Amino acid sequence: MLGEDEWLRIARSPESDRVERKASAGDRSGIRRAICAFSNDLAGHGLPGVVVIGLKDDDGCAHLDIDDQLLRNLASMKDDGNILPIPSMEVASRTVDGCPVAVVEIMPAPNPPTRYQGQVWVRVGPTNRRATPEEESRLAERRRAGDLSFDLRPVPEVGMADLDLEFFGREYLANALSPEVIEENQRPLEQKLASLRFLTHGRPNFGALLVLGRQPLDWVPGAYLQFLRIGGRALGDPVKDEKPLHGSLPDIMARVDELLDVHVQVAVDITSGPKEVRQPDYPVRALQQLIRNALIHRAYEGTNAPVRVYWFDDRIEISNPGGLYGQVNERNFGQGTTDYRNPLIAEAMGVLGYVQRYGYGVPLARRLLEENGNPPPEFRFEPSGVLVTVRPRA
Repeated sequence: MLGEDEWLRIARSPESDRVERKASAGDRSGIRRAICAFSNDLAGHGLPGVVVIGLKDDDGCAHLDIDDQLLRNLASMKDDGNILPIPSMEVASRTVDGCPVAVVEIMPAPNPPTRYQGQVWVRVGPTNRRATPEEESRLAERRRAGDLSFDLRPVPEVGMADLDLEFFGREYLANALSPEVIEENQRPLEQKLASLRFLTHGRPNFGALLVLGRQPLDWVPGAYLQFLRIGGRALGDPVKDEKPLHGSLPDIMARVDELLDVHVQVAVDITSGPKEVRQPDYPVRALQQLIRNALIHRAYEGTNAPVRVYWFDDRIEISNPGGLYGQVNERNFGQGTTDYRNPLIAEAMGVLGYVQRYGYGVPLARRLLEENGNPPPEFRFEPSGVLVTVRPRA
């Protein structure tokens, strides 16, 4: 439910596209129409609508007896089959300036349009009315946005201030567009973001949040990488270094590169001739490819697990939450077959230079490991994730 301050502000405000008042609960059809309309959220607020029962239009108190039976009757409107899909709503008793009221708080539907007895109702200003064909089309477009890949779905709570727009202008645009295009391009910032697919229906999407966001972890709990350097061969052995890496994906990848440079051990052979030969226990570029692959192709929804890099004395384990996706299967994995759970993220990492060629990361890692004298990487595929194990050069 809304917090007390927000609730009182809404309850005291005039009727609008987020607030409706009813002096009594007798108009059950009118209340259902309002529930349907607030669920459709035609204005696109992404915020709950509120029906306040017990307040008159002139702000007077109707002095209703707000008992359990009344609250149960209101709550039953959610799933009595009149409003479909079933709306997400809560019912509670409250007090506004000493006046007892019943409150129905309705969340916007994730898959509009919502219908009351087969009709789509929308809220326009302080009025509920049947949706026009054009308005139904707008709601259907919003539903189709829900069918987009995760990284292309809009995030209602995220605004421009949550994105690092300086990085976008300084780094991303410079890599995504030619200097001539940038010089000729005088469009507003929002149009530039939209043209590069970081806005969906005018709002920043999850791809924008993960690539350009200042604090992606605030909205995507698993959007980080857990790094452990373990002094031994088992998880229970002493931890020599531990780093939770969070921030935007470019930030995480840059910090991973720094950690790899610190922890890879390089042996120097001076017996092979006049020129010394430097031989790392792991080729850094191979590890980069495998970790970046995990960050790009992981599932960011349905799990709060991070990408994990556990570095033992005898192996490195890279764990990616999210199984194989689309047309990629165990037989064709790493053979050049590509499919993208997060196509915008993959595109953005290519623009920023973290992907040299799509579908090439795993074959490149295999080749680099072989050239360095390491065993081939071992892949374990499960529905909930992929685990790759890399062993050091003998």
